[in-house]
Amino acid sequence: MQSRLKHAAFFSMKLLLSIAVLVYIARGLDLRQLRDHLLSVDPFLFLVAFALIFFQTFVLNGRWELIMRALGISLDWLAGWRILMISLWFNQVLPSSVGGDAVRMWLLRQRGVQWSEAIKGVAADRFTALIGLIALMVAGLPLLLSRVSNPAAVLAIGGLTLAGVAGTLVLLTLDRLPKRIIALPAIASFVRFGTLVRFLLLQSERRALLFGSALLIHLVTATSCYALARGVGAQLSVLDAGILIPPVVLLTAVPISISGWGVREGAMVACLGLAGVPSEQALSVSLLLGAISVIIGLVGGVIWLASPERSSYSADKAKSAEEAPSYGLGEEASSHP
Repeated sequence: MQSRLKHAAFFSMKLLLSIAVLVYIARGLDLRQLRDHLLSVDPFLFLVAFALIFFQTFVLNGRWELIMRALGISLDWLAGWRILMISLWFNQVLPSSVGGDAVRMWLLRQRGVQWSEAIKGVAADRFTALIGLIALMVAGLPLLLSRVSNPAAVLAIGGLTLAGVAGTLVLLTLDRLPKRIIALPAIASFVRFGTLVRFLLLQSERRALLFGSALLIHLVTATSCYALARGVGAQLSVLDAGILIPPVVLLTAVPISISGWGVREGAMVACLGLAGVPSEQALSVSLLLGAISVIIGLVGGVIWLASPERSSYSADKAKSAEEAPSYGLGEEASSHP
């Protein structure tokens, strides 16, 4: 009972934050102009953006399959894509405290995968995506300095990038610390996880494909945003989209709102504003991108309704993955040192 109250309170806080940020942004905008942009979006460019985001699910699944194979787990491509789509349904549509990642882990468990391996696979997938995002932001920093004249914005994005680089390097090199430190229970699981990710990106046979897919996914998102921006009449270049959308994605990934709503809109307005895109058009891009995510989530919902696992699903069981101590990384994967 106490756990349910805690999750309900946490969900309520995230919902209030999403609403508060959206209201705050809307207060300073011309809502009639915003509505006009949303309703007059070029249908062809909207479909292009939708097709790109839908294509992204195939790349996401391919990356995840590579990670699971590196862990010694064979995951059929179609089965993996079905699980991924179902997780998007839980992520984007349902007002639940159980995230799509926890559902992914639960569905893997239904296929006979051990909890520890399921959690490692999903967590490594997430972290690999984060590394690809940070790599794009590092590559875009010189261009950002040459194209953005706002020193506060450059400092903020540059600081965010450097923090991401520092955090990544720390995690990947934790095993270099003195043995008495890495043996501590609070540190040991992160050491093993860092070793796993380092193996995937530096030593596994498919490391180039894995890292390339991590970059491609974020480039697809940037291209989709470019298509939507052009669809609402915004003068946004491909280069500016490639530089400014990755910080938006990174901020949206922070789990402090419902499916990123509110945070994504605030970040999009701030970042695209650096390229001279009016706030109404920038907000339109974000709302349209969110709408595409919801539509794809609904596709996942249809797949979930036809799923044989649905009858045995329990939110409490799925929460066990989300609440697992040390993210289930207490055992070494057999496929890496």
